[in-house]
Amino acid sequence: MKYGMNLLLWTSAVDDSTAPLLEKIKGWGYDGVELPVFDMTLANYQAVGKRLKELGLGATAVTVCTPTENPISPDAGIRAAGLARLKKAIDMVAAAGATHLCGPIHSALGEFTGKGRTEEEWKWGQEILAKAADHAKANNVTLVVEYLNRFECYFLNCAEDCARFTREVNHPNLKMMYDTFHANIEEKNIGAAVKACADQMVHVHISENDRSTPGEGGINWDASFQALKDVKYDGWMMIEAFGLALPDLAAATRIWRRMFPSEEHLATKGLAFMKARSK
Repeated sequence: MKYGMNLLLWTSAVDDSTAPLLEKIKGWGYDGVELPVFDMTLANYQAVGKRLKELGLGATAVTVCTPTENPISPDAGIRAAGLARLKKAIDMVAAAGATHLCGPIHSALGEFTGKGRTEEEWKWGQEILAKAADHAKANNVTLVVEYLNRFECYFLNCAEDCARFTREVNHPNLKMMYDTFHANIEEKNIGAAVKACADQMVHVHISENDRSTPGEGGINWDASFQALKDVKYDGWMMIEAFGLALPDLAAATRIWRRMFPSEEHLATKGLAFMKARSK
């Protein structure tokens, strides 16, 4: 098992200001970090990749799709823009030496049609992500599709559907992830959900029900860790937590009040919790 920390607790940027934070995370005992991929400046990712290597930290990455770069849009031009965005993000990930590009890369975050997904959207999403996965394969990156709860997207909301989506594409560089926050809202049975996606699951987000310190909230952690043990999961466990440090991100993730004493408290207590519970 590898234990990581998503940098979005502190920053949405990857630049010179990131270096001291990486040193802290290494000092706390983490194996790696998850890099935000929003401002796609290649030199910044090359620089952070060099620093990660010096520190001996591994890395994954996370991004989103926008309404004007949406893989499931009925507009072919917008779908093409979605593919171009994913390819550019993959280039950033490769420059940083990261291995996975995770997130809701299937559709625009927070974009709703007022109804459920259509067969056409399913087909469009698979076509775009298959092409993106070809680019990922050429760059030694794995694309990792994340399903979200019903309040953040309508396209993929549960583990079973997400696994079927990637399974049907059948590309070695397109897999999926499991997130305890979204599962807590959407899944009727945690064990059954993890089992349903085990053959496609290559990444896990450890996230409390209030997005704060893992182990200090209401997630059914007994069921969550047991399910992961049952399917012999042995990859990244990456804490994804959000606070008030980034106003735009706080608004997007609906964080309206402080839910933890400090970022250091969350990171250090969260790491100890993961290590204790995943043994």
